[in-house]
Amino acid sequence: MSRASIRSALAAVSLALVGLAGTGAPAQADPLGVVAGESLDVTADRLNINVEEGTAALEGKVHAKLGELDVYCPSVEIRYDAAPKVRWARGTGGVRATVKGIEARASVVEVDVAKRQVKLAGGVDLRRGRGWVKAERATIDLATRHVSLRDVKGSIPVEPPKR
Repeated sequence: MSRASIRSALAAVSLALVGLAGTGAPAQADPLGVVAGESLDVTADRLNINVEEGTAALEGKVHAKLGELDVYCPSVEIRYDAAPKVRWARGTGGVRATVKGIEARASVVEVDVAKRQVKLAGGVDLRRGRGWVKAERATIDLATRHVSLRDVKGSIPVEPPKR
């Protein structure tokens, strides 16, 4: 497989990880790609691609960075079309994402590009400062930025009234 094909596959995986698949530019030499003017950087220990089936797997210390967003997880599976444009991605083994002071953790993250939907499952934990929310599942609609949580508990700090 050519170096350009590997870079394209890496860029596609990264875009799925950050929930922006289908909106980015083609992969570039350095950085891997640019999305909305931001550089896209990806690292992993291993990349395995099955061109015939349109699948790829990133394994070992997967890290995707796009602007202020950092996503980490041990492994990612993806399905893509001939472009390659990611249709579906799944990160497993414990997922951690940070952006603008918010940290999210879950066992699994799935991105359905056609539905523009991200699902987090297995001990979803969202934290910012002293505030936190835990849930068994979370769904994020990328088009509307609507977040839906199931089986929720949390603590949201309230400022005392000013006198």
